[in-house]
Amino acid sequence: MAQETEKLLMDAAQLEATLQRLASQIAERQGAEGPYHLVGIHTRGVPIAKRLAALIKNSGPIGVLDINLYRDDLSAVADMPVVKETSLPFSVDGAHVLLVDDVLYTGRTVRAALDALFDLGRPKKIELLALVDRGGREIPLQADFCGKRLSVSDREVVKVRLLETDGKDEVVVAQGAE
Repeated sequence: MAQETEKLLMDAAQLEATLQRLASQIAERQGAEGPYHLVGIHTRGVPIAKRLAALIKNSGPIGVLDINLYRDDLSAVADMPVVKETSLPFSVDGAHVLLVDDVLYTGRTVRAALDALFDLGRPKKIELLALVDRGGREIPLQADFCGKRLSVSDREVVKVRLLETDGKDEVVVAQGAE
């Protein structure tokens, strides 16, 4: 088995600058329609949503969404999936939701998140923020807010590492033998 190699896409300072830029874009856009209800998709979408909320001084509560039971590949992922917390401390009905995820790839995670949200109510509007859009969509979805767009092969993996989950802030592209 060949050794995996990683290429740094964003270091901690670049990641922080990207979040600052995204927060400015969110603050600009949310004025006319009222504030967004930020909802982070487990796992890394949650701390990204929390950081963005702090940067835009969004006083509303942050939603946390677990999509494991909504995945279309659930049986392929694990026999006993680990179900995490879903917590939406606001009514989804009529809300303007900003769904937050770390990497947008095939679109299947976002599809699962939409299914989960609609099971909880009917939002007025849902927009999507992805820290990284790596291309390779299988479902016709796109991010309304995106930190970085790139094109990588199917054999490469974009890894977002955050202080809250991984002990450091960085984004890398990993490639190597499977």
